[in-house]
Amino acid sequence: MGAAVLALKQGFDVFLSDKGMLKEKYREQLQSRNIPFEEGSHDEARILSADEIIKSPGIPDTAPLVVQAKGKGIPVISEIEFAGRYTQAKKICITGSNGKTTTTLLTYHILKNAGLHVGLGGNVGKSFARQVAETDFEYYVLEISSFQLDNMYSFKADIAVLTNITPDHLDRYNYDFQQYVSAKFRIIQNQTELDAFIYSADDPVIAEELKKHRIAATTYPFTTTEHHVHDIGAWVEGDEFKVATKTTPIFSMKMTELALQGKHNLANSMAASVAARILDLRKEIVRESLEHFENVEHRLEFVSKVNGVTFINDSKATNVNSTWYALESMKTPTIWIAGGQDKGNDYQELMPLVEGKVKAIVCLGTDNQKIHDAFGEMVPLIYDTKTAADAASAAFQIANKGEVVLLSPACASFDLFKNYEDRGNQFKAAVRAL
Repeated sequence: MGAAVLALKQGFDVFLSDKGMLKEKYREQLQSRNIPFEEGSHDEARILSADEIIKSPGIPDTAPLVVQAKGKGIPVISEIEFAGRYTQAKKICITGSNGKTTTTLLTYHILKNAGLHVGLGGNVGKSFARQVAETDFEYYVLEISSFQLDNMYSFKADIAVLTNITPDHLDRYNYDFQQYVSAKFRIIQNQTELDAFIYSADDPVIAEELKKHRIAATTYPFTTTEHHVHDIGAWVEGDEFKVATKTTPIFSMKMTELALQGKHNLANSMAASVAARILDLRKEIVRESLEHFENVEHRLEFVSKVNGVTFINDSKATNVNSTWYALESMKTPTIWIAGGQDKGNDYQELMPLVEGKVKAIVCLGTDNQKIHDAFGEMVPLIYDTKTAADAASAAFQIANKGEVVLLSPACASFDLFKNYEDRGNQFKAAVRAL
């Protein structure tokens, strides 16, 4: 919708096609602008007569209509690529398997508090294209998924952030991890020596991939350890983390003062801080922003304590590595609610944590066999459920006072829910109804 609005503003002959059904609000917006559209099917002849196609990131490049379009030489691009042509704003672009949403929201929070004219878009916030059409901010903080990166070619990030890379979406990348890694590294494409690349120095996959690339931008590694061999980036010293850039004095902050606690959130705070200091934002603004930030919904979100049992909603954990962080942060016996649409998961890295912390597993999905196979001999209690209400109820019956019920699925939600937000919201409603 945002791409259609921007394309119309730029004088293009626009046609919007959705094989599904449009929400009423979008139908009304299209009609009010006299943008022709179709829903429920694709007019292939009309689509294949286009000069250019802007594709939803949810549609894979293997979709027959996309294959046909590319076969005819029609450029197929993402909304981010299209919108990037029509703005001179400075773009801070964040990707990674885990932490990208929190880092994006943190960075936006800091820039907003600094009084900058800043928009939030990409995988979170509002459509980037729509904002370019209607507001055109001076800065954009964009969360960019691998699916969006796949169809970006000329777009350039002024500041690129790569939080980490662990196996995810392998079903989309022919179960070839390298294809997914390569997609993530498109975040640095077209960067020059005037740009910045912020990345995790703790991530072995990033370290290995960096050997294959000539990085044009200034690099800013961050590490949650005290081992730091660079003179710029972010690192830990004692009970503080420190940030240094090429042009600003060192910024330091006690880790206990961060609103978001945990090792993974320290990494997110570091990445956002480096971006803020590259933009020369005042230390006081950065510190105050990091002290008062409220975490994103559905990410290790406290729901309620019922009869001494704590319920945590981590529905946004749609891959194994996200769930690893969640389980790693658990301090008491845990009933783990897991499952959904598998994306080629390898549960091996979770096994030590599950063995040490998980008392029972409640599966929430249509096909839970892979979870049974992985943990059946390790966890004596594994239950199958197909609704959030049943999962919450089963977990509550197993849990004792002082224990935790953790929804951290490690899978996509589309087998039973509209999306991870729907899954999380249904789980929260079920907990409150106990």
